[in-house]
Amino acid sequence: MRLWKLLGLAGLTGVAATGVVLARSERQRRAYTPDDVRARLHERHAGLAEAPELASPTPAELTAGRTHRLARLLRR
Repeated sequence: MRLWKLLGLAGLTGVAATGVVLARSERQRRAYTPDDVRARLHERHAGLAEAPELASPTPAELTAGRTHRLARLLRR
């Protein structure tokens, strides 16, 4: 019986900790001003524009086991 109480308390503690983490990340996300968000988007776009162009994988590469995952990664 005591084990079930400990497991229940551990579960409640886990739920509470998850709520705290989510609330903190939400506060941090909402703390961005529109100018901050715009600047970050421009930085990400500039980084993508500088990335070298990769060749598109062939259909055979896309359907072949591990190569499929590799091809999907290279497509990004």
